Amino acid sequence: MTEDVFADRVAKVRRRFVSTLEAKIDDACAAIPKLCGVAPPAAAAVAEAYRCMHGIVGIGRTVGFPATGRAAHEVEDVLRPPYHAGRGLTADETSLLKSSLQALRAIAVRELQSFHSLSR
Repeated sequence: MTEDVFADRVAKVRRRFVSTLEAKIDDACAAIPKLCGVAPPAAAAVAEAYRCMHGIVGIGRTVGFPATGRAAHEVEDVLRPPYHAGRGLTADETSLLKSSLQALRAIAVRELQSFHSLSR
């Protein structure tokens, strides 16, 4: 594989990441009421949110969004215990998740603005 082909693939992944990042954060915020409690749907919602954040963690750092990746890791850390336990969030975890998602959104907005200003 030539360098140009690799760079083109990374650029394509970066564009896809940029185009979906805000929606993924919005979806996680909107899902908060579904993440609470002991009902099986809460555990499924936690699993979905965890996988979404895990994707941001892995891809974000790889395509040039290191701070977003770190902030998503903080969100992932909140979701990890209930995810592995197959349960919904406690009240304390819900509060921590809200603040972690707020921090993620602020950091993502800054990195996206920087990305867009460099892309012009």
